[in-house]
Amino acid sequence: MSLDAEELSRTRAELAANLARTSLTRAEVAADLAFDEARLDAALNATESGDPSDVWLLRDCLEHAVRDAGGEPVPFTVLTTQSRRMAERWFAPRAAPRHDFSV
Repeated sequence: MSLDAEELSRTRAELAANLARTSLTRAEVAADLAFDEARLDAALNATESGDPSDVWLLRDCLEHAVRDAGGEPVPFTVLTTQSRRMAERWFAPRAAPRHDFSV
C-alpha cells in the first residue's frame, strides 16, 4: 500500500492528533508496542523505510487508548476499514496491545 504525499500528510496528522488525545507519553506508547524510539518515529511519520504494519499497529493502539481514556479518536481518512482489507493482502496486521491505565 503506497500513499501519495497528501495521504501521507493526513495520516501523519491523524496519528499525531490521536497521540495527543491519549494521556500517554511517546515512551509509554513505544513500550506498549515494544518499539524503540526510532521505530515509533518511523511509524508516526509513516516513512517509506518503515514497516507499514507498524503504522497500522500504532493506529489501532492509539485508537484504543483514546477510547479507553474516554475520548473520541480523530477519524482516520486513509487508514480506514476498507484500506485495512487491501493492506491485509500485502501483510498481516497484528493486533494492537492495550495500555494498562490502572498503573
